[in-house]
Amino acid sequence: MTTLSMPQLALDDLRIEPGLPTIVAPKAGVDISLEEAMPLLRTIADDTLEQAGGLLFTGFRVPSIELFQGFAGSFGHPLIGYEFASTPRSQVEGAVYTSTEYPPHRSIPLHNEQSYTREWPLRIWFHCVLAAASGGATPIADSRAIYRGLDPALVARFTKRELLYVRNFGQGLDLPWQQTFGSDDPRVVERICAARGIDCAWRDGEDGELLLRTRERCQAVASHPRTGDMVWFNQLNLFHLSALDEEMQEALVDAVGLENVPRNVYYGDGEEIEAEALAEIRGVLDQQRIVFPWLSGDVLMLDNMLTAHARDPFQGPRKVVVAMAQSYSEPKSGEQKTAS
Repeated sequence: MTTLSMPQLALDDLRIEPGLPTIVAPKAGVDISLEEAMPLLRTIADDTLEQAGGLLFTGFRVPSIELFQGFAGSFGHPLIGYEFASTPRSQVEGAVYTSTEYPPHRSIPLHNEQSYTREWPLRIWFHCVLAAASGGATPIADSRAIYRGLDPALVARFTKRELLYVRNFGQGLDLPWQQTFGSDDPRVVERICAARGIDCAWRDGEDGELLLRTRERCQAVASHPRTGDMVWFNQLNLFHLSALDEEMQEALVDAVGLENVPRNVYYGDGEEIEAEALAEIRGVLDQQRIVFPWLSGDVLMLDNMLTAHARDPFQGPRKVVVAMAQSYSEPKSGEQKTAS
């Protein structure tokens, strides 16, 4: 087996399989680390990502999370933190976080990262440090295909009416607001909400806990800032109370009341979303799921607007870490599109 130094690596040394995800791997007999391959892989990603939507780098040596962080940070944009979180995560190293810390027997539906707010990363990387013994895939889906697969009348309705995400923090049921906003000072929270256009209100819990409710009106669809593609871009299917099984829904409503459940989503004007619409959306999402097996060492790079991701249940130890870059928000009328 030959070990190639960075200047020796060429396209002929790689196997590239178009599709979603586009697979990029060393050819048989080529032994090379992700770090050594980095310059060529960046070129491939720059040429391919916004057409394919996602790339899977597999078969490269990735000896450390630090190297993965260096790879994700090598695309010309600083990595960003996981702000205004909706699910629990832990910082692993620098700007690398655990994937959602959710019970392993539960699935996480398809979604685009932070599409429940008005600001999101354009780039997201996943690194499989340790593949699960059983299950644990990270399914993906083409957000352009989801947009095209939905009834145009439904898309037009959601485009016009948008979505209203309602979150109730604390109560021992969801993330505490202190964790989501990175502060235990209500005045800091209020300033963050004001800057992001989020309505917030405080109330006292039965045990004296200070509870927070936020309401944020957001997009249901979006236009990619560089390709111009229209994409289905929200977390409606994940935030709606019906994402929980009926027994859990009833238990939550009985415990805290419908208005105080940890999260829910409505049309932008506050009206309920029809069950038929939810069923159609979830049906199209299921049709568009693409599943591939993780191998330890794999790195998946996604355009977060063009490609949604999910997580399947698993058994045994599993470790997948995440990095993000290029924070973006759609401009107001008359502003230029920019990403940091």
